[in-house]
Amino acid sequence: MSEDLAAGYRASGFGQGLGCGRSPAVLVVDLVRAYLVDGSPLRAPVEDAVAAAVSLIGAGRAAGLPVLFTRVSYQPGGADGGLFRRKIPALGVFEEGGPLGDFAEGAAPRPGETVVTKQYASSFHGTSLAATLTTSGIDTLLICGLTTSGCVRATATDALQHGFRPLVVDDACGDRDRRLHEANLLDLGAKYADVLSLDEALTTIREAAST
Repeated sequence: MSEDLAAGYRASGFGQGLGCGRSPAVLVVDLVRAYLVDGSPLRAPVEDAVAAAVSLIGAGRAAGLPVLFTRVSYQPGGADGGLFRRKIPALGVFEEGGPLGDFAEGAAPRPGETVVTKQYASSFHGTSLAATLTTSGIDTLLICGLTTSGCVRATATDALQHGFRPLVVDDACGDRDRRLHEANLLDLGAKYADVLSLDEALTTIREAAST
């Protein structure tokens, strides 16, 4: 069915590739313990995606590309989460000081790497991310993280709308169910982003480092 949908999109004029620009960076979306710890209301089968994201982070650093991270954090009580926090009570795990909001093992930012703290799904909404990217001359984002149908999708969509090329790395994103992951990547690839395999993303990084 997904192949039929993809073919239908293409036949209707969707899915033109954006490609990588001149100055890419790696954007790591909410790669935190809340999705990995048993008993967490956000627990999801994302271990393979996290491992792939860690590989992507390492490759980006080795190539000298900027690597930026996002995390969700709320004040006690979550009033700064607005209707998003009300819609999803499980987001309470991200109240400041809670251990589930910490970065996953191997995915923590290094000193000097940008960390964007957000309250909503998109890494751009209400944050300084667009200004940071523009000031740094970044025009392309290799996006990885969690979850595909939530914060990754919202971030990729807003990246396009802010004038940055979103390249979503399939293997390095994860969700609660494979069907959600695949459906959202299909739609992102048709409308808002390029969807790359991990190998394609690593090749893109190597090519960027050689120019």
